[in-house]
Amino acid sequence: MLKMKTLLLLLFSTISLSMGQPSPNQLRDLDGNLVRSGTKYYILPVIRGMGGGLIPASTRNESCPLDVVQANQEVNNGMPLTFTPVNPKKGVIRESTDLNIIFSAASTCIQSNVWMLEEYDGQLIVTSHGVAGNPGQETISNWFKIEKYEDHYKLVVCPTVCDICKPVCGNIGVVIAKNGSRRLAISEVPLKIMFKKA
Repeated sequence: MLKMKTLLLLLFSTISLSMGQPSPNQLRDLDGNLVRSGTKYYILPVIRGMGGGLIPASTRNESCPLDVVQANQEVNNGMPLTFTPVNPKKGVIRESTDLNIIFSAASTCIQSNVWMLEEYDGQLIVTSHGVAGNPGQETISNWFKIEKYEDHYKLVVCPTVCDICKPVCGNIGVVIAKNGSRRLAISEVPLKIMFKKA
């Protein structure tokens, strides 16, 4: 009888703990509105004077694939993009949850517009020829997170969509490519960002 009471108490405690955990905070754009799945936004740097928004561009010796870079001109808001959370039924985007980031305009290359992490030239860079959805081992490099960073946000990679995987984790910052592009890559210094509705 004592064993049964202990088991029931343990089960009730586990259910209470799982039900009592709050959801991560919702992201907010520059106007204070909730950032929503499927809505177009610009990702802009908080620190002005060092480049503009994010765009797909060629940073390698060939014209394709296109990587994710920060526009050189501060007045350039970049290309609009959308966020799709790992659970596509969720309407709002929350901090520290896995999501796909997708440029919303057509590409000049025959490739998708889905962000992914890829090794190139000794760095882990962000490029835009990933696969949307299908969370798991095969798409582990296509998932990003947005986390609170001081009074704004930062992009990070540390996907939790695969239980058996050992993913790469790190902040996403700006690294200067050989051709001078301000390429997004894993960096010790994160790019502090904000969101503007397109």
